[in-house]
Amino acid sequence: MKAAVIGRRGLVRAGVFAMAGLAGAPLRAQAKPEKSRVVIAVEGRNSFSYLPLTIAERLGFFAAEGLEVETVDVGGALRLGQVGADGLGDVVGGSFDHTIESQSRGLFFRSFVLLGRAPQVALGVSARSLAGYKTPADLRGRKIGIPAAAPMAAMVAMLVLARAGLTPKDVSFVELTSAAAAVAAMRMGQVDAISATEPVISMLESRNELRLVADTRTLKGTQEVFGGAMPAATLFAPPEFLQRHPNTVQALANATVHALKWLQTAGPSDIIKAVPDPYLLGDRGLYLASFNKVREAIAVDGLISDEAARTALRAVLRLDGSTRPDRIDLAKTYTNDFARRAKDKFRA
Repeated sequence: MKAAVIGRRGLVRAGVFAMAGLAGAPLRAQAKPEKSRVVIAVEGRNSFSYLPLTIAERLGFFAAEGLEVETVDVGGALRLGQVGADGLGDVVGGSFDHTIESQSRGLFFRSFVLLGRAPQVALGVSARSLAGYKTPADLRGRKIGIPAAAPMAAMVAMLVLARAGLTPKDVSFVELTSAAAAVAAMRMGQVDAISATEPVISMLESRNELRLVADTRTLKGTQEVFGGAMPAATLFAPPEFLQRHPNTVQALANATVHALKWLQTAGPSDIIKAVPDPYLLGDRGLYLASFNKVREAIAVDGLISDEAARTALRAVLRLDGSTRPDRIDLAKTYTNDFARRAKDKFRA
């Protein structure tokens, strides 16, 4: 465990790519992917944020679209945008706000299918060290744990702090290297609060060790924290990749939306059969309980709403003083062309 003040994560060195001609001509039905093998780089491959990708791989949805997909876990420490720039991945699985932050620095990425319609992050305080907690103002001078593999955890925490007029300088953020480290830090009193994803939250809630303060695992809780719908995990890539490989991108969107539709009706036994054993953390009951907590946060049809994109922009501008609003063209951070075709194909 490493103590450190965590600011908004900087993104990516990468070239600036032209945006002209992205929409292009309509894709032919069942067009063959220009690139049959695709590498997707993600933070926390076994997290619920990327469960749709796991389902698409395990149930053969990628293969059905003519793709061989490798999902590479780059870990929480590596800035995802560097992956595309260094040739370590073709597409990135990351939170939508990355596309906004990078654009203000002249670095362009475009989301083309939504995986999560809520961040799946919850902020809770220790039932022991903050038993008298009343408002976010009580977090002043306290230590807040932030798991490295939870990209939006810092953003949620800082928005909650802002309610009480607090800034990141008013608390100490503690970087937690794993789910086990996060749980241990709370139980040993090394942090007073934690902003984390599943299964950490459910593990602490199960023993009444955590009192929830904010919960973006639900749409209602997300509305309360962000003031609107907030897009979370997406698949995004440099515009150049979308321009050169439109059929490949369409195939990725098709398989992902197919998985999103499958997840809407999947039962417990379906989930257990589809997810690799190591992802279950040795506790099927805990995994299913955690899945049920985030189920509402999983995207339905892969589309990013204009309202949600505007919410993300407001959040970034509020928390990241280095992001220049005059350099943001929100329309260039995402496209629904591919997801809409996939939605029509699978009636999602």
